[in-house]
Amino acid sequence: MNNYVDFYFDLISPYSFIAYKKLLKIKDINFKYKPILLGGLHNLAGISPPAFNKYKSKNLKNDCELVATKNNINFQWNTNFPINTLNMMRGYLCVEQDKKNEYLKIFFEAYWVNNIDLTKHDNINLLLDKLNINKEKFFNDLKNQSIKDELKKITNDAFEKDVFGAPTFIVNKKIFWGQDRLEYAIEELKKN
Repeated sequence: MNNYVDFYFDLISPYSFIAYKKLLKIKDINFKYKPILLGGLHNLAGISPPAFNKYKSKNLKNDCELVATKNNINFQWNTNFPINTLNMMRGYLCVEQDKKNEYLKIFFEAYWVNNIDLTKHDNINLLLDKLNINKEKFFNDLKNQSIKDELKKITNDAFEKDVFGAPTFIVNKKIFWGQDRLEYAIEELKKN
């Protein structure tokens, strides 16, 4: 039995952001952060992302705003949605362990609170400056084959565990998909 909850996320997912904000309020549970490339996961699963489904995309923004408001989470739909988060997700893997939490906070909030265009190199540089991260090292590390392989492995492992979207929580080999299933994952953990 696990004494932790696996949290699979991608910065591009507004629901991952909402789940992340909920996690920050929980102090007595150990969460293992599992960065994935949601686009890669969707490709593996043969799933069309909600952003590219005209029926889902019409309601996605409103639903996220509704859920964020209900949970007292500061949220603003990013006008550049969707973007490719490959380098940002690799970035999470290559920053030092003691900066991972702050990296996630700054990048999530830049995109889902401050409406910053994270496809612009200058905007990324400003966020890295806030984190006191050496930009040259950071951008070189993004090209490191071991970082590329690690993100691919975590994404593939998620797919092998039947994860198909983000956020997803796994406890005791049970899948809980969606920010609204966090409480169920915690209940499963507390059964131990």
